[in-house]
Amino acid sequence: MFTKKTIEDVNVSKKTVLLRVDFNVPIKDGQITDAYRIKQALPTIKYLLEHKAKVILISHLGRPNGTVKSEFSLSPIAPVLARMLKTKVVFVKDCIGKPVETALDEIEPGEVLLLENLRFHPEEEENSDSFAKQLAKPADLFVQDGFGVVHRAHASTDAITRHLPSVSGFLLKKEANTITDVMANPKRPLMAIIGGAKIADKLDLIKKFIEIADIVAIGGAMGNTFLSAQGVFIGDSLVDGNDLPLAKDIIRLANEETKKRRFLFVLPRDVVVSEKVEPNALTRIVDFSTHVVADIENYPKRVPHGATTVKKHEKILDIGPFSGSFIAGITQQVNTVVWNGTMGVTEIPSLIGPLGPFAHGTELIIDALLGQFGYRPYSLVGGGDTVGYIENRGLVDQFNHVSTGGGASLELMAGRKLPGIEALENK
Repeated sequence: MFTKKTIEDVNVSKKTVLLRVDFNVPIKDGQITDAYRIKQALPTIKYLLEHKAKVILISHLGRPNGTVKSEFSLSPIAPVLARMLKTKVVFVKDCIGKPVETALDEIEPGEVLLLENLRFHPEEEENSDSFAKQLAKPADLFVQDGFGVVHRAHASTDAITRHLPSVSGFLLKKEANTITDVMANPKRPLMAIIGGAKIADKLDLIKKFIEIADIVAIGGAMGNTFLSAQGVFIGDSLVDGNDLPLAKDIIRLANEETKKRRFLFVLPRDVVVSEKVEPNALTRIVDFSTHVVADIENYPKRVPHGATTVKKHEKILDIGPFSGSFIAGITQQVNTVVWNGTMGVTEIPSLIGPLGPFAHGTELIIDALLGQFGYRPYSLVGGGDTVGYIENRGLVDQFNHVSTGGGASLELMAGRKLPGIEALENK
């Protein structure tokens, strides 16, 4: 369980509270296109406002690389937040110095300052102690509630805690408790569905799940690397040659695990390929393992070689319908599913309907987890691309827990300590 102090363990009444949130939300033409992360921060903000604290919100947005860029300004968030909170929210055009102090004097207890993007200052990502001291200057207390950044040792996650009493907000506690509980005490059978591009980025996570899960299913671009490691020709598909030895090692570990206990390691059996990664791309199914789809598509003719082989100029861009259905079917036999990483290139829009040409494998998993096939297992969803996709589909509220942190949830699942949590005061 969470061992750090929270805002309920300290006196916040009429204090000036510096609250680190994660408002790294999508903004297009000055409008927020998805406010999920903002909504998740509201319980902590409201608690502080109810206790008549002056709340100073700090966050980053995107990767401006230490320079001021208007497209990365947090200013569009202020009016949206004011409507959500039904209170005054003042936007400040910097995050340190005189502008902050002046604005703070002009607000009353129970009102909010939203400061400009922390990453406009290179010192933020450098974990600068002097920058953290400037951030801390106006406040009595620091509250960390930006789960999406606590795996980074930045000025607003690490150095800041050396200048103010530092505790957790409600979101950080909820994320940490939920993820660690699922990893330590899952309702079994436990299934992990892992996608994404690079095996190296999720190596520790995959190994952890081979150790603790009952089923591990692999998709996404990393599936290409596993197929290549097995000797399957993958054409012009995305693959990282440096990951091939890792893939072979993971397959070996999985095979060893199947000899010890009832364990299933699932790799794609069919795939969707195309020569282009575009909305108007022509797609086809390559059925290189089961040949079920190939037999049905070609009957009564014999299956041509091309139906079971990726061509030289083709790219694998999604798992196929057999693989997607197989994974979806397994979810109906388990009690807990941890999903991290989409099964295909989900950001390509469709010309004919709501689903992109390479999103069908991902959509099958969504249908299964949301009970479309009868049973609805407990679902924990993490990873930036996965969360982004279900946000775009308007389905976030349908899952049991959708993490606000991509890298942070990965690190926590893998059993690593997170700097931004470790720096907080113990109970």
